[in-house]
Amino acid sequence: MAGKARRVRGAGGRSIGRRLVRWLGLTILGFVALSLLMVVVYRFVPPPFTWTMAGDVLAGHGATKSWRSLDRIDPDMARAAIAAEDSSFCTHNGFDYDSIAAAMVRNARGGKVLRGGSTISQQTAKNVFLWQGGGYFRKALEAYFTVLIELAWPKRRIMEVYLNVAETGIGTYGVEAGAQRYFKHGAGTLTRAEAARIAAVLPLPKKRAGATPKGFTRRYGNSIAARIGVVQRDRLDACLR
Repeated sequence: MAGKARRVRGAGGRSIGRRLVRWLGLTILGFVALSLLMVVVYRFVPPPFTWTMAGDVLAGHGATKSWRSLDRIDPDMARAAIAAEDSSFCTHNGFDYDSIAAAMVRNARGGKVLRGGSTISQQTAKNVFLWQGGGYFRKALEAYFTVLIELAWPKRRIMEVYLNVAETGIGTYGVEAGAQRYFKHGAGTLTRAEAARIAAVLPLPKKRAGATPKGFTRRYGNSIAARIGVVQRDRLDACLR
């Protein structure tokens, strides 16, 4: 009888293990199916809300945004983003391995990294599908979504979504809302200097202002403005034309 009881308990343990494995498999399949559906839908439909926006709403800041197609945003804004964030945007597959390696070296040395190894594609994946902050789990999900959008979206769509969901100030999302906040006009009529100022805000949107920048933000904006011409001259934005 004792041997039979042990066999029953053992069978019950194996049954629970199989159920856990089955539920884990179903959870992973459900996540993959949902993520693929979202990527396909957002290829054509503006993302309605993000986790970052939800955080601002819960914090009492609200979330001001106004979607603009890439054709209705001044070309210098995309050039400013490329100049400031990702000069290889048109040629990489979502990951700039040289920048990642350089950022890792600078981090290991304890230096201040003004721009990490993240590309515009990675930042778009994070802004649309995930939450802010670090951690290996979130970075792994970011890499997963980056691969998906690079496969499913053209570069123009990636840039268009990025310029519409990137945080450009406290409770302010997208370059249209940023232009209205800082310069009192739309993103379609940005000057080169104004586009550069918005790009200078992007790395730390809750701590920098684009209207009357001072110190580092002003110098960084001026540097970006100078590089916009290089982006245009060297056709680093060719995939957007």
